[in-house]
Amino acid sequence: MDVLNALVALSNFVLVPALAYGSQLALGALGVTLIYGILRFSNFAHGDTMAFGTMVTILVTWAMQAAGIGLGPLPTALLAMPFGILGCMALVLVTDHAVYRFYRVQKAKPVILVIVSIGVMFILNGLVRFVIGPDDQRFADGERFIISARTFKEMTGLEEGLAIRTTQGITVVTAVIVVALLFWFLNRTRTGKSMRAYSDNEDLALLSGINPDRVVMVTWLIVAALATVAGVLYGLDKSFKPFTYFQLLLPVFASAIVGGLGNPLGAIAGGFIIAFSEVTITYAWKKVLGYVMPEGLEPEGLVQLLSTDYKFAVSFVILLIVLLFRPTGLFRGKSV
Repeated sequence: MDVLNALVALSNFVLVPALAYGSQLALGALGVTLIYGILRFSNFAHGDTMAFGTMVTILVTWAMQAAGIGLGPLPTALLAMPFGILGCMALVLVTDHAVYRFYRVQKAKPVILVIVSIGVMFILNGLVRFVIGPDDQRFADGERFIISARTFKEMTGLEEGLAIRTTQGITVVTAVIVVALLFWFLNRTRTGKSMRAYSDNEDLALLSGINPDRVVMVTWLIVAALATVAGVLYGLDKSFKPFTYFQLLLPVFASAIVGGLGNPLGAIAGGFIIAFSEVTITYAWKKVLGYVMPEGLEPEGLVQLLSTDYKFAVSFVILLIVLLFRPTGLFRGKSV
């Protein structure tokens, strides 16, 4: 019985949260890896692009809630998300046309585009804060739990209760659907194959008659959709605060680089590696060990390797180790 209680506690505080967080990071990292693989630069504005798409979704969600429009037990934000995606698509297309296109035509080095993207990042960060404010914004509604701890205890008779939030379930299901659609698009459609050809060999792709402007446009549209979905799922699961999305850039980039920058499969794997590492290292293991350790040997302290305040430091350390020993990442992306 104690082993079951330990397993439930582990699932409640480590496995389920890490699975949801890993799904969010994987979607964010997919956007970063597509930009790197096809447009050949590291987009440091990606975190704030996520924030912008989420902000539009939140504003539409509030409007829908005020008008009495909802999805019952599901968050209204799911209805508003397409509007957020469209807003984010408009943003990235305007940004590309006004900023990145000039440097692309000039055949600027990737490092120049990185510096430019940092400038775009600060502008977007200021814009989002100006429109929606710098504070936490909560926009989740509907049923809070798929299963609550009390219901689980009553069903099983265990001391520990497993609580699965609706937002966690939605995150995992949405991530699976979005990833499946993305891989279908890249592998089965003519445009997706053009994007892959352009990524593998730009000169050969151009000789084959592939339109580079169309590839760039479609890439930005897909990245905007991924960024908005990742941002909205993260905001629903935690809360929306512009500065948090600025900080989220580190674990998102770490996920993309650990898996192999430019490799979509690697981005997904990297997202879960970073998420499980962060949650595992910052979790206080006292409760789980209390169930499985022999009587009298239960730990007195929290048994926590790092405070949750340092969870982004975990991403940074993993990122450094990978860059030092395997710069192409676990799935052999393009060397960073």
